[in-house]
This record gives sequence, C-alpha cells and structure tokens, in this order.
Amino acid sequence: MKEISPKELKSWMDAKEDFQLIDVRERYEYEISNLDGELIPLQYIPEKLDTIDREKKVVLMCRSGARSENAARYLEQHHGFSNLYNLVGGILAWSDQVDGTVAKY
Repeated sequence: MKEISPKELKSWMDAKEDFQLIDVRERYEYEISNLDGELIPLQYIPEKLDTIDREKKVVLMCRSGARSENAARYLEQHHGFSNLYNLVGGILAWSDQVDGTVAKY
C-alpha cells in the first residue's frame, strides 16, 4: 500500500488529477467534517467492491489514517487492488497541514 500526505493530496486536487477519494469513517463523522469523498464506512467495504475503481488512483481516508490503512490492506490482500493510497494522518492531519477550518473531533 502506498501512502499520500495531506499536502500531496491537496496538490492532486488542485491539479484536478483523476482519482477516487473514499472516506471509510461513519456517517456521523463524515457529517462533522469531510473532503467531499465518497462515504463507504469500513464495515461496508466488502459489499461495495464494485464501486471502488481498479484503474485509477484510489485514496482511502479516515480520521487518523488507521481505519483507511486497514481497508487498503484488506483490499490489497484479499481482492488484488494495487492502486490504493492511504491518507497519512487522515482528516486530523488534513486540518493541521492543509486547511485549519476543517473540524477536528
């Protein structure tokens, strides 16, 4: 699994790179703060495999980076994904390093 820093992700967004952003947090967390990614809570990843792109880059994110790392490992080990990036530090790091107006919880 590859990793991406919040600043690298911001540069992808600014450059309008073609990638899929998946947020694996719970809906209530997503409602507190989000980066406009597609919400697929961690426990639903196995049943949503067909919505995860296998061709372009896919960035997985959560609050701190742990759940998204687990999701990436699962997808790589059990379903052969090789295009995944984990957002290091999650939305907390995004708030610290990129946009302090994003709510931390």
